[in-house]
Amino acid sequence: MIHPSAIIHPGARLGANVTIGPYSIIGEHVEIGDNTVVGPHVVISGRTRIGCDNRIFQFCSLGEVPQDKKYSGEPTCLEIGDRNTIREFCTFNLGTAQDVGITRVGDDNWIMAYVHIAHDCQVGKHTVFANNAQLAGHVHVDDWAILGGYTGVHQFCRIGAHAMTAVGTVVLQDIPPFVMAAGNTASPFGINAEGLKRRGFSADALLVLKRAYRTVYKSGLMLEEARSRLEQDVIAHPEIRPLVDFLAVSKRGIIR
Repeated sequence: MIHPSAIIHPGARLGANVTIGPYSIIGEHVEIGDNTVVGPHVVISGRTRIGCDNRIFQFCSLGEVPQDKKYSGEPTCLEIGDRNTIREFCTFNLGTAQDVGITRVGDDNWIMAYVHIAHDCQVGKHTVFANNAQLAGHVHVDDWAILGGYTGVHQFCRIGAHAMTAVGTVVLQDIPPFVMAAGNTASPFGINAEGLKRRGFSADALLVLKRAYRTVYKSGLMLEEARSRLEQDVIAHPEIRPLVDFLAVSKRGIIR
């Protein structure tokens, strides 16, 4: 399952049924889980741990040193979970000592060509990154988020669960859960109703989330006032708990 032209460091650890394509290079501290397929011309370096059943297409660079001038060779990591599809020319970097030291990508993500995930980013599960989506350092992307093609996310921003961006969106502040965003710079355009329907959200739940969106964006309330009102509604409508929790921890402010 390993092509003769591939270069595998003796210290690398490969699981059962791992496939390594022609001319790929696997570094000393790399771990690759069972049934993962690495295509041709892929470079996996650094302290990189990759789970099971992933498919990594040609010309990707995973686990290279961060694009951060402060990095000075610390033993930081990249962790990739299970069942991810990582298409051509993607670049995922190691973490830095200025953060938790680990760049993480969870399970079941669909990551298209030319995506960049910079140092210390934390990506959840079941996300979709369309072609050329770009994350600067320290960005958090929560479960089920969808980034449209050519979306650019500023460092330290957070994208909430089930949020969605349109093509060419420039994100300079946090996008709350369930919200659709578009533009340069990003503006909110309602909740991601169609995506939520596909994931099994009921009509009643969608109605509750639409009301919560109006509280945040259409009521004329200051953000803290809107969050306080939503806090009062959580007991009766637990569907909005992710939104309330997100607003409580947002540091860059949300798109308005």
